[in-house]
Amino acid sequence: MNHNVLTEVLVASKQWVKHFNKGDVDYCVSAYLPEAELIAKPMGTFDNHESIDHFWRPFLQSGATSLEYHQIWLKQIDDTKVQLGANWTMNMGKGCISLEEWVKTDAGIWKLFKDQFEITDQY
Repeated sequence: MNHNVLTEVLVASKQWVKHFNKGDVDYCVSAYLPEAELIAKPMGTFDNHESIDHFWRPFLQSGATSLEYHQIWLKQIDDTKVQLGANWTMNMGKGCISLEEWVKTDAGIWKLFKDQFEITDQY
């Protein structure tokens, strides 16, 4: 297990959350690979940048903020792939992330390849 790899992914994930909380949809969507898949239960499956943008943009514009991850777990698959899971809370609800799969690109940037989460409570 390479602790540097896990640290890099944790930093990438925290940057995504930071930009989410600032309402920076463009950054959040750009953090996904072009062929990424987002499964948001119960809303549906989104399988490219355009559909992922159509999910996140109205969600953030609705006032979603104060996202925090709790009980984070990380699993290194290899030097270029790490899985993350967590419980999450925000001002509009809470839920769980069953899988964020982060992949290191040839440019050395960590991007989301898979994102699967569930909203368990809405406020």
